[in-house]
Amino acid sequence: MTTIYDLIQKIKDFLHESEIIQTVTFGDISEIDLTKTTIYPLTHFMIADAIFRPRVIELKISFLFLDVVHQSKEYSNTEEEDSNLIDVYNTQLVMANDLISHLRRGDLFDDKYQLVNDPAANMFKDRFENQLAGWSVDVDVQIPNNLSICQ
Repeated sequence: MTTIYDLIQKIKDFLHESEIIQTVTFGDISEIDLTKTTIYPLTHFMIADAIFRPRVIELKISFLFLDVVHQSKEYSNTEEEDSNLIDVYNTQLVMANDLISHLRRGDLFDDKYQLVNDPAANMFKDRFENQLAGWSVDVDVQIPNNLSICQ
């Protein structure tokens, strides 16, 4: 059964086609060298849980859409005016929305990777090194359980 391999590759391929995302990673976030500035914007994801239903497997997938916040040389009254923080939030939310839309009714949906819930995106800032900001999103995706018990 190559279901997990196929799902990971389809998500990576979809995100790599974006003009926004530079790097796509999968697995344990602590294994990614987040101090490198050449890898951003970055989308990282991992599979958290699997629920076995009668004809499908439901996977909870956690995504991080993140980028580096750059500080301006000029002084203003607010951090948002001194940096690209709002731009980071905007572009990364666009990527999260694009992925969710394709799981809901696009190419990924047609490939039988189908969104179960209405995901919520949670904004974060300074959660990691390098003054990173972006969105975390958890989605539940159903994939076909095509393992036959008949031998």
